[in-house]
Amino acid sequence: MRNIMFCGNSKVFDGVLTCMLSIFKRTQTKEPFEITILTMDVSHLNPAYTAIDDKMILFLDGVAKKYNSENCVRKIDVTEIYKSEFANSPNEQCYCSPYTLIRLFADLIPGMPEKFLYLDIDIMFNKDICMLYDIDISDYEYAAANDHYGKYLIRPDYINAGVLLFNLTKCRETGLFEKARNQIKTKKWLFADQDALWHSTTRKKIISQKFNDQKFLWPKWTVVRHFSKRLFWLPYPHTANIKQYHVTKVHTVFKYDQFDDILYEYIYLKGVFDHTDSTRI
Repeated sequence: MRNIMFCGNSKVFDGVLTCMLSIFKRTQTKEPFEITILTMDVSHLNPAYTAIDDKMILFLDGVAKKYNSENCVRKIDVTEIYKSEFANSPNEQCYCSPYTLIRLFADLIPGMPEKFLYLDIDIMFNKDICMLYDIDISDYEYAAANDHYGKYLIRPDYINAGVLLFNLTKCRETGLFEKARNQIKTKKWLFADQDALWHSTTRKKIISQKFNDQKFLWPKWTVVRHFSKRLFWLPYPHTANIKQYHVTKVHTVFKYDQFDDILYEYIYLKGVFDHTDSTRI
């Protein structure tokens, strides 16, 4: 079983679906995937911060089972854990959303696998996920690639937390998640959970940028393209936050066609999901 974790609110459908499809379409393994989505309702902070509903999970589970009948998609609601751990914390109104914080609950959730891959929802696989998932992390808390900008602006070993391959056994031994949660509760960080994890780490494995490329896509080299906010120099210096499901911009700005088979299926499936009450594909 290959174990994947996402986190998010009711708006993550497009990101999770496109990322899932990229995994299934680019991977040769016959092993099934268990995809866990942590979610919560904190709509008192923002009306958009509602939990993923069961209809969405059932639909995503149906898509996953098209590729392997043993694949499954499940959700875990961590609302009560969040209220207990992070309510009114200095990072509750962090740069992105409180949903970036809830992966730090991994050691508190019963039944979590000892090895799992956390992914942000703006991730697409260009090559087989096994190239990343099968990296040996038996002596490390996690494996991560450098942050594209942070390795220059903060420290050479500063990591991007959008792709994290966790060894939960080692994390429990070192208290990684507990230390990171204490950081969230007591200090205000610019990049919240990412900073808290980095400062709490005992031993990490830095992996190649091809496993979390936040700026470029090299067709023969890139395994994971991370569609995070990035800097563009032309026609004037500016930032843009183009996601993989912004299909027109993926073609016109990035001029990518490597994901067309994935995006065409995404468009079809999104239409099915948006225009039917059925949870079956």
